[in-house]
Amino acid sequence: MGRIFETRKHKMFARFARMSKAFNRVRKDIEIAVKGGGPDPKSNSKLRLAIQNAKSVNMPKDKVEAAIKRASSKDTAGYQEIVYEGYAPHGIAVLVECATDNPTRTVANVRHYFRKYEGSLGNAGSISFMFEKKALFKVDKSKVTDLESLELDLIDFGLDELNYDDSSIYIYTPFQEFGNMQKALEERELEINATEFQYIPSNYKELSSEQQNEVNELIEVIEEDDDVQSVYHNMQ
Repeated sequence: MGRIFETRKHKMFARFARMSKAFNRVRKDIEIAVKGGGPDPKSNSKLRLAIQNAKSVNMPKDKVEAAIKRASSKDTAGYQEIVYEGYAPHGIAVLVECATDNPTRTVANVRHYFRKYEGSLGNAGSISFMFEKKALFKVDKSKVTDLESLELDLIDFGLDELNYDDSSIYIYTPFQEFGNMQKALEERELEINATEFQYIPSNYKELSSEQQNEVNELIEVIEEDDDVQSVYHNMQ
């Protein structure tokens, strides 16, 4: 079929892989939310946000409903959320956020990745103090007429930083203020298109291009693991 088809096929499969990973991550978020607060999004704010995240990655409605149904089953053990800490090559701090139904398998895999790419898996607390956990809300910009007033208004609810582009507003708040900010946005009838938690490093480390490539090799292989939700690091 020729070179053009091969190029298109590669891009298509890469897109499908990214879509599958996004769906897998959101599915786990939904199941964790249901296990923690029940299957009704009206009374379960964490589930409500997980469903919004599903919409943001175009996850089909039937898959969302299937995840809720699966998590509602008493026969389903559910996922355990674990964060692993370690160092990539050249002293880059790495946090690996996982959701797993088999911690023994997951930690063995993560340790293998670090060792294979000349890094090292550390103990709990050895890296996390270098990061601050924050919540990020993505809000529809078209419904906001005065950004400056909104920013001043949200300071009382834990606003840490507000950025925006042509279509969306990005609102950062400390993790402990997540509930306050969510309530404030909902009371102002601002549609939350997506939300996520991020670990922001307190400082960054600069590397050469060659060193960056070595670190990225490790990060990419970790991200491909089905048990891994997100990977954070302090590489500039």
